[in-house]
Amino acid sequence: MAEVATSASSSANPSARSDQLLVVVDPAARRLDGESVRIAKDVLSAGAAHTKVCLPDGPEEFARALGRRGSRRPVVVGDDGALLRAVALLHRRRELAGCALSVVPVGSALGLARSLGLPTGAVAAARAVLDGAERRLDLLVDDSDGVVLGAVGIPPVPVPAREDADPGPGGGPAALRPWLRTCQSLVRTLASSRPARTAVAPGAAGPARLRVEVDGETLVDLDQPVDAVTVTPGAGGVAVVEVRPLSVGTQASPLTASGRRVTVSGAHFRYRADAVVCGPVGTRTWVAREGAWGLTLPAG
Repeated sequence: MAEVATSASSSANPSARSDQLLVVVDPAARRLDGESVRIAKDVLSAGAAHTKVCLPDGPEEFARALGRRGSRRPVVVGDDGALLRAVALLHRRRELAGCALSVVPVGSALGLARSLGLPTGAVAAARAVLDGAERRLDLLVDDSDGVVLGAVGIPPVPVPAREDADPGPGGGPAALRPWLRTCQSLVRTLASSRPARTAVAPGAAGPARLRVEVDGETLVDLDQPVDAVTVTPGAGGVAVVEVRPLSVGTQASPLTASGRRVTVSGAHFRYRADAVVCGPVGTRTWVAREGAWGLTLPAG
């Protein structure tokens, strides 16, 4: 794992904060968009009093770098997967409460970062790290000690890829170049005559029979087939649950509820927790935790 230490002189740069940063660059970010990584490192190094940059080669070195951060403020440069990995690691070490995480989103999977309010351009995101403010956010913790920042989905519907995601220098995803759009359009036209092949894991699609309980009260039981169940962290330390019953003929209205504890049980099922498909399991419980983690977001 490569490490680079840089510093900014406060006299040479009056705007530099008396901050010590540990910048951990995810390997996938370096591979997919090295230019944005370089720009982010330059902005952070120029704006902080002292910056230590770590270039881990894999998940183990990534975890080791975060674990050895000391008093430095951690900054993760990477996509949603890197963000989730960092939060899960800090949660397992029981260090989320005392740690404000900063993120510079770089990569192709940035939907979660956007939903949390993070800028996706390298310059804007790095400036937010330097000038932003910590915001305490809710999350869900399941009974296997897994964490969810965005949403749980049952069944685990695939997340569609962004067709316009082309990492431009320092700007994150940008519009595809015209020639690339033309090539993609041609490929889609040629492929449209072929039968689609979609790999679907057992139990990942179709109606399911599940019991969904919110704070001990049954929202839907096994006698009511459901198309989908969604659980998200809500404001004030509660989980928001939406159940879409199987509709026959007329469209069935979704059932909604909120509470601190949500349990889903039934036949073995898979689910998507943020970007990760988990299971199969026979039962899973999620508990909402208010203000459980801190994220640096743009001020104002």
